[in-house]
Amino acid sequence: MLPLLLFILLVIVVVVLYEIRERQRAKSASGHSDKDSSQPSARPEGCCGEHLVCERETLLQTNAEIIYYDDEELDALADIDPKDFTPAQHAQMREVFETLREQDVPGWCRSLQLRRIQLPDDIRDEALLIVRERRNSR
Repeated sequence: MLPLLLFILLVIVVVVLYEIRERQRAKSASGHSDKDSSQPSARPEGCCGEHLVCERETLLQTNAEIIYYDDEELDALADIDPKDFTPAQHAQMREVFETLREQDVPGWCRSLQLRRIQLPDDIRDEALLIVRERRNSR
């Protein structure tokens, strides 16, 4: 009876240690990729580069926290087709876009997607160009 209990205890200890090790490995892997966002990195495998926000990155991103880029007023445009924007709403979107730093454009696009805000075609095209240039320069 004692050898069976020792065996079960050993199995439990091994499983617990394995889980701890895997969590540390996952934590260090995610921490490594976020250490310095200014460092260039290769395009994620499977990313076609044709989307404002890479679908692969979006799927892997576990943090769905909305980050605002001093653009809270754009929340009023949620769920509105960009073709239905008034000239003032379009100008408001353009003004925010033009004040962004180039490196903030991909994050801003992610933020808009999480907030269900669509970009007008002209701004979307410019944002896509910036994202493509940044991906190609990595």
